[in-house]
Amino acid sequence: MLTLRQLFLNNNAQTTHFPLLLEFDRAEGVYIYEEGGKGYMDLISGIGVSNLGHSHPKVVQAVKDQAEKYMHLMVYGEYVQTPQVRFAEKLVSILPESLNSVYFTNSGAEAVEGAIKLAKRYTGSPNVLAFNNSYHGSTHGALSVMGNEEFKQAYRPLLPGIGFIRLNNHDDLELITHQTACVILETIQGEAGIRLPDYEWMQALRKCCSETGTLLILDEIQAALGRTGKLFAFEHFDIVPDILLMAKALGGGMPVGAFVSSVEIMSAFKENPILGHITTFGGHPVSCAAGLAALDVLLEENLIDDVAEKEAIIRRELQHPAIEEIRGKGLMLAVEFESFDTNKKIIDTCIQNGVITDWFLHCSNSMRLAPPLIITIEELVKACQIIVQAIAQHTED
Repeated sequence: MLTLRQLFLNNNAQTTHFPLLLEFDRAEGVYIYEEGGKGYMDLISGIGVSNLGHSHPKVVQAVKDQAEKYMHLMVYGEYVQTPQVRFAEKLVSILPESLNSVYFTNSGAEAVEGAIKLAKRYTGSPNVLAFNNSYHGSTHGALSVMGNEEFKQAYRPLLPGIGFIRLNNHDDLELITHQTACVILETIQGEAGIRLPDYEWMQALRKCCSETGTLLILDEIQAALGRTGKLFAFEHFDIVPDILLMAKALGGGMPVGAFVSSVEIMSAFKENPILGHITTFGGHPVSCAAGLAALDVLLEENLIDDVAEKEAIIRRELQHPAIEEIRGKGLMLAVEFESFDTNKKIIDTCIQNGVITDWFLHCSNSMRLAPPLIITIEELVKACQIIVQAIAQHTED
């Protein structure tokens, strides 16, 4: 009789030769548990998904309630489905006035694809500008605007008309012209190792886009919904995008993404041709019910209020000469070491000791820290102690 792990390796598609092969039985709060009972503190929130931790009871109840009413009924955009309507209504209520039309997708990458199509359709312009070291997903369009050649060279040819500019470089803003359909930027770059734009540069970027009729797409698939200490990361820069992208934490653990724009811009999908963007399962009613419940919890329990304090605790507790830098905002942080080899040894030891961390695709010498927003001060201190012990084990003679 093959074990579950052997069946996983035999029958489930693999993306590396060295999967973690952790086998979990259940998850609750900030912990994921093996069948034998060992708990692991999830300090990466399933890569930015579990802002409320795992299996939040209000989200679980919303899933059960909606599944008993109905699940899939029709391709997106044809039937009036209460979970979609109420979720969109709630999102629009917390966004700037110009972001008042929500298109639900299955994932973040699909939100990227839809947004790029929308920008080209609305502006009539062919060209797109993205950023060095950017990450927006793995589908062909999203891969085309990824700013790392190593991860996409094997899949060329990709979309034409894509150019790349540098974060915080004012000279590169001159490349934005009337022929640019959109500029797509992670409001805080994630897989680059948590890189923040400068306030003045973001203001200048918004100004250049407005002057040239270029749509500014801000990808907050990782950064939205409280992770940086504000509901949306663009609030740190006092600007508003033309199109906003969300996913990951949006569904409270269920799969859902969204791109949000104005009614005027989104209406470009209605004609020439009609059905300008189609998804079968986008905005699945169970996912939307879960997302609405998660958003209600986030707002009603004021979870964002403690994010800055928890960031300060991490910075205070993670003290060791081997740490070269801690970058980021709120609970979206990168801890940099001298090399990937050192970082990987520390990460592996942390996992062995019950704390799950990870590295970044475009910055492999940095450790990802993105715990659920519900993590307590005591849990955070304990996790930091385990990390420091791991650092000491692999960097001290």
